[in-house]
Amino acid sequence: MTATSPTRTPQGVRKDLPADLSASITVFLIAIPLSLGIALATGAPLQAGLVAAAVGGIVAGRLGGAPLQVSGPAAGLTVVTAELIQHYGWRTTCAITVLAGFCQLGLAALRTARSALMVSPAIVHGMLAGIGVTIALAQLHIVLGGTPQSSAVANVLGLPGQLADLHPVALGISALTLVVLLGWPRLPGRAGRALRKVPAPLAAVATATVFAALAGLSLPRVDLPSWRSHALPEMPEGPVLGLIAAVLTITLVGSVESLLSAVATDKLIASERGTDNRPPRADLDRELRGQGAANIVSGALGGLPITGVAVRSVANVKSGAASRKSSMLHGFWVLLAAFLLVPVLDLIPLATLAALVMAVGVQMVSITHLRSVTRHREALVYGTTIVAVVLGGVLEGVAVGIAVAVALALHRLARTRITLERLDSGVHRVRARGQLTFLAVPRLSRVLNQIPHDTHAVIELDGSFMDHAAYETIQDWQQSHLAHGGSLEVTGRSGQAARINGADPGAAGKTGSPGGADGTDGADGTGGAHRSGRGHDARHAEGGRPAERSRRSQQRGTHQCCRPWTPWQNHCDHRAPSTRTATASTMAEAAAAASDDGEAQELSPTPRRRGAGQLASGISAFQRDTAPHVRDELARLAREGQRPSQLFITCADSRLVTSMITASGPGDLFTVRNVGNLVPLPGAESTDDSVAAAIEYAVDVLQVDSITVCGHSGCGAMQALLSSAPGVAMTPLRRWLRHGLPSLARMASRHHAWARIAGRLPADAVEQLCLTNVVQQLEHLRAHESVARRLAEGTLELHGMYFHVGEAQAYLLSEGEDFFDCRVFDTVGQHA
Repeated sequence: MTATSPTRTPQGVRKDLPADLSASITVFLIAIPLSLGIALATGAPLQAGLVAAAVGGIVAGRLGGAPLQVSGPAAGLTVVTAELIQHYGWRTTCAITVLAGFCQLGLAALRTARSALMVSPAIVHGMLAGIGVTIALAQLHIVLGGTPQSSAVANVLGLPGQLADLHPVALGISALTLVVLLGWPRLPGRAGRALRKVPAPLAAVATATVFAALAGLSLPRVDLPSWRSHALPEMPEGPVLGLIAAVLTITLVGSVESLLSAVATDKLIASERGTDNRPPRADLDRELRGQGAANIVSGALGGLPITGVAVRSVANVKSGAASRKSSMLHGFWVLLAAFLLVPVLDLIPLATLAALVMAVGVQMVSITHLRSVTRHREALVYGTTIVAVVLGGVLEGVAVGIAVAVALALHRLARTRITLERLDSGVHRVRARGQLTFLAVPRLSRVLNQIPHDTHAVIELDGSFMDHAAYETIQDWQQSHLAHGGSLEVTGRSGQAARINGADPGAAGKTGSPGGADGTDGADGTGGAHRSGRGHDARHAEGGRPAERSRRSQQRGTHQCCRPWTPWQNHCDHRAPSTRTATASTMAEAAAAASDDGEAQELSPTPRRRGAGQLASGISAFQRDTAPHVRDELARLAREGQRPSQLFITCADSRLVTSMITASGPGDLFTVRNVGNLVPLPGAESTDDSVAAAIEYAVDVLQVDSITVCGHSGCGAMQALLSSAPGVAMTPLRRWLRHGLPSLARMASRHHAWARIAGRLPADAVEQLCLTNVVQQLEHLRAHESVARRLAEGTLELHGMYFHVGEAQAYLLSEGEDFFDCRVFDTVGQHA
């Protein structure tokens, strides 16, 4: 669904004008020296920086989708632009900028803006850091009084000679610029607080310029030529493939930097301002469209490529800007300065601008980003991208970074440790750590063949994936091992049983498995649902004659309480009722009798029981199989009372079995179920006190440690909310679903973080609303007085959960927001 911007009244526009005017002046004072410095660093005419700053403010500010983002020439494109000017000349570079703008318009029309953010943050930050290193190395030569070389490597190799031929005047002015730039934000006292209102870049450039003028220093200065001789673009000339690569590079780097800046600006606004004082969240496709239009205009007028600039955007937000008019006004001030302040700008020493841009380049190597990628084990990708950008260029560096990221992911997928250990009891234990793919088959086969045929073996699988090659390797070895008189047990890391072609631990127990009938394989309540290969259904592994299947059923142990879902599996058979088979226990008994008599007997199908008959049958099975084994525990709970650890609020959907998906038992969960897992706000119209009463009882009386709100895929309540139409008569269901309207509004709003599942986008609007609803109901929980009090005391936790029914996969809501400003539901693995 598309969020719409709030309509601004003429009174609101007039009220915001003073704030926008003040912020625009602040941004203008930052933009002038930075634009000139970036133009100097690229080797373009200095006027090109002013053209790009004016166009970025006016065009991108008016058409872009991030109201408070400021666009203009940015350090991120400095290296790319400098290389293009060296290869093709300035006028052809302007034409390339125009073509890149058209490419951005095409990407915006295809609505690919958010997809562009799916590039690994380690690659993006590595690219920007590599650009920063290249900029700093080039500008260091100008700071020292020399001329930069054509590449980063040449600049490094030329440093010894440059240090031997220092120009003290240029070095002194550069040092003064850096001292003021770094010290200005740290000025103490009341006077310092007043002076800090002047932007540090402007203060540094102004101080150095005034000092150089008063001291009469002789050094190169800004020389803005007449606008009459300003160079405009010409038709591109050169190899077609080279020009295409140049256009794609400008498009890629400019788009990614603009979108990242827009997301960062949104985060800054959210942290600085309340919800009643925020502009709409960034529309990334519109922002990309605005950047494309600005690049077309800037290139056509002889300006530098344009992108969103984080430094100016931060200054804009912190200066109190209220609308996009601040960015547009800043562009207008730059335009005036380009025509009226030329004599003043001509006084600025080039060494001052070089020192300013060098500081910007150094700041692009962010310690915060380095810590983040190190924490996520992406330091190799980050470092490789930096080196590749410095040595080869931006496009080559990004390509190398992507290749390393893919290789690292494949290495993590293929990295498997397989060990063989002989225990004192004579049991041979094989441990497989990691994912079992075809790459691990040679090692797996070598280890398995080291196990003697007539021994008991335990295979412990610790991984979430097994492909067909590994599955067949274990299957073939297992058949050979059992045929030679050996015994086998396949388990997970925590001892849960896994099946390989129907040989479950019950069968192993019959051939000498220790504890084969102790029921540990069903400890999680799944009744043998654990399988060693995710891609292989348990029914695929249940082949063989009926007698063989029945023997395996009998060998599963006597503790049927640990297999509560075994009889339920027949209830879920999707065949027609007239062709349904007997229950699992009936089949097992009949097949066993046939096996004992040496002949197979065909079972006649019996219709499935429904209604009271099915209920009575289930109760009878519980009393016979389960009650004897849980009676002592229930008696203890009856004596001591319930002491659940958490309140679990979930949907009434019949496909959600809370004890199954949480591996919980009696006394663990205090459960509240309703249509849509809704938590009405206190005092809401048509409120339902039953939910509030359960919350109060759980929090104040039972003193639970946490509350979980669990949504699920395919929720009928969310579908009803999306398809609801105004004017329909109120029914009890529709009155109840009114408590879900805030979730619908949250999904449509740009003022709230987007919700998604880790690693992919929501499948459709229903899934998006199901995820958003969990986040919204957690907000409703915080509004309850008892919950708010316990949260303030630090004695209560709130958790969001999403269960995908079709995948049988649970997801937990992570803390905070991710790199792309989203609330993320992370996968819960088997060994979380």
